[in-house]
Amino acid sequence: MDKSFLFKAFIFLIAACVVVPLASRFRLGSVLGYLIAGMLIGPFGIAGMIGDPSKIMHFAEFGVVMMLFMIGMELEPATLWRMRKAIVGLGGLQVLGSAALITLIGTLLGYDPRASLAVGFALALSSTALVFQLLRENNLMQTPVSEKSFAVLLFQDIAVIPILVFMPLLAIHQSDAAAHHQTHLLADLPGWAQTLAMAAVIGMVVLVGRYVSHHFFTMIAKTNLREVFTATSLALVVGVTLLMQAVGMSPALGAFVAGMVLANSPYKRTLETDIEPFKGLLLGLFFISVGMSMDFSLMAAQPLNMLGAVAGLVAIKILVLALLGRIFGLSNAHDIGLALVLSQGGEFAFVLLQYANGLSVIESDAAKFFTMVVALSMATTPLLMLAYNRLIIPHFMSILPTRDYDDVHAQKPVILAGFGRFGQVIGRFLIGQGIGVTVLEKDPEQIETIRKFGFTGYFGDATRLDLLRNAGAETAKLLVIAVDDADTALEIVHMAKQEFPNLTIYARARNRRHAYDLHKAGVAYFKRETFDSSLTMAQEIMVFLGKRESDMQYKAQQFLRHDEATLRKSFAFFDNEPELVNFARLRRAEMEQILREDVTDRQED
Repeated sequence: MDKSFLFKAFIFLIAACVVVPLASRFRLGSVLGYLIAGMLIGPFGIAGMIGDPSKIMHFAEFGVVMMLFMIGMELEPATLWRMRKAIVGLGGLQVLGSAALITLIGTLLGYDPRASLAVGFALALSSTALVFQLLRENNLMQTPVSEKSFAVLLFQDIAVIPILVFMPLLAIHQSDAAAHHQTHLLADLPGWAQTLAMAAVIGMVVLVGRYVSHHFFTMIAKTNLREVFTATSLALVVGVTLLMQAVGMSPALGAFVAGMVLANSPYKRTLETDIEPFKGLLLGLFFISVGMSMDFSLMAAQPLNMLGAVAGLVAIKILVLALLGRIFGLSNAHDIGLALVLSQGGEFAFVLLQYANGLSVIESDAAKFFTMVVALSMATTPLLMLAYNRLIIPHFMSILPTRDYDDVHAQKPVILAGFGRFGQVIGRFLIGQGIGVTVLEKDPEQIETIRKFGFTGYFGDATRLDLLRNAGAETAKLLVIAVDDADTALEIVHMAKQEFPNLTIYARARNRRHAYDLHKAGVAYFKRETFDSSLTMAQEIMVFLGKRESDMQYKAQQFLRHDEATLRKSFAFFDNEPELVNFARLRRAEMEQILREDVTDRQED
C-alpha cells in the first residue's frame, strides 16, 4: 500500500480526533471543528501537510449523496405531497429571490450581467450537509425549522439540474461551450429526448426499488453474512449515483429518490445501520476538504472585498429567508432559525462555479474568489447557530405570553402536587373511590389535557406558599408530592414541613439518592418511581422462563422487604461511600442466600 496514502489518512484521522472534540468542548459544534481541522492541515494552512483538496472533495461529496439517500428513506411520497407548497413555493422563491438580488447587486457594481447571474444562481444554494448536521446538533430536527429547511434544500437539489442546463446559454460561444461540457450519455440527444430519458431512468429506479429490491435483499439476508449486506447497501447507493451521473442528473437527487422508494422496505433500518458510519465519516471528510480549500493568501490579498462579499451573501440570504419564513407562517423564533441555518453557500456552488468558469461565463480569478466566499460562509453558520441558541431562543422564551395561575380555593383531604405519569395513577385510583383530591400542576398543557378527560385540576406551582395554603394545606390530611424534578420535590417538602407541621407527606422518589434526601427532610413515606414496575416485570420474566408463579410472588415479596430495609439502614452512612459500598455488597450476598434458602425450603415442603 502507498505510504503517502497511509500518511494522509493518518493526518486526517488525527486532525479530526484532536480538533473536533476541542470544538465540541467549547460548544462550537463538530462542523466548525472539521472546518478548522481542514484549515490547519490544508495547503493554505499552518501545517500544510496535504495538498490538492479538490481530489479529496470529489471523494468526500459521496457523503452528501449517502445523506440524501438516508433522508429519502425517512420520507414517503405522501409526506412530499403534503410539503409541496413549501418545496415549490418557499424553495423556489428562495432560489429565485436570492439569485435575483445577487445578480442586481453585481450588475450595479459594474460586473457583466451574465456573470452576475451565473454567480447569483451558484450562491443562492445552501449546504445540505452542513444544515442537517447543525439541525441535529442543535436539537432542531423535529421543529418547523427543520421541515422548512428540508423543503428549501430539496428544491435546491432539484434546481441544480435546470441551472446546469441554463448555464451554457450564458456563454459567449454557446454551442462550443455546451458541447465541451455535455459529457453524459444523453448529451447528443435533443432537449425533449433528454427530458424523456431522464424521466424513464427515474421511473426505472422507482419500479426496481418498489418491486424488485425486496426480493433481492431477502436473498442477500438469507446468506446471514452481515458484511455482504453492508457491501450490497453501499453498492446500491454507488450504483444509483453512477446511473444519475451517466444521464446528466444530480447524484444527490437520484440518491434521494432511491431512498424514498425504499422508505417502506422491511430492510430499511438495516440499510440505515449499515450506511450511517460511512455517511458520518465521509461527511466529516467533506467538511475537512472544504476547510482545506480555503486559500488564505487570496483573502490576504483583498481582505475587505472578501469579508464584504461573505457578509453580503449571508445578509442577502438571511433577508430573503426571513421574509419568506414570515409569509409561510413561521413564528419569529423559527423564522430567524430558518434564515440563519440556510444563510451560507452550498457544496453545489463549487460545482457550478467551476462549470461557469469552464464555459468562460466567469473568469478563473472570480471562480476562486467566490469559492473562498462560499467556504467562509459555511464557517459562519455554526457561529450564527451558536448565537441563535444562546441569545435568540432565550429571548423569545422570556417574552412568551405567560398564563396566570388559577385561583385555588379548595378544602379536600388530599393535595396532589404533580399530575404527570406518576401522579395520574395515584389521582385516578383515589378519585375513582370517591376521595377528594386537589390537583396542582404547573404545566398548562397538562392541565388542559386532563380537563379534556374529565378531571379537575388547577394550574399552579406547589412551591408557592400562597397556592399551597389556598389548596387547603392547613386542614388537609395528606400532601402527595409527585412532581418530576427532584429538587422541586425537596423544595415543596421543606416548605410544607416548616409551614404545615401537622400535614403528612407522601413523596415520589426518583432514585436511592433522592430517597435519602427525602428521608433527611423528614418524609416518612416515599416510593421509588420505577422499583415496583421493574420488580413486577422481573417476576413475570421468571414465570416465563418456567418458574412457578407462587414461588416468584414469594421471592418478589422477600426481595422487596429486604431492599427497603437495606435502603433505610444505609441512610446512617449514605454520604460515606466506602462504607456504603461495603454495606451494599454484604447485603447483596445476604439477599442471594435468603432467596436460595427460600427456594430450598419451599421445595422441601
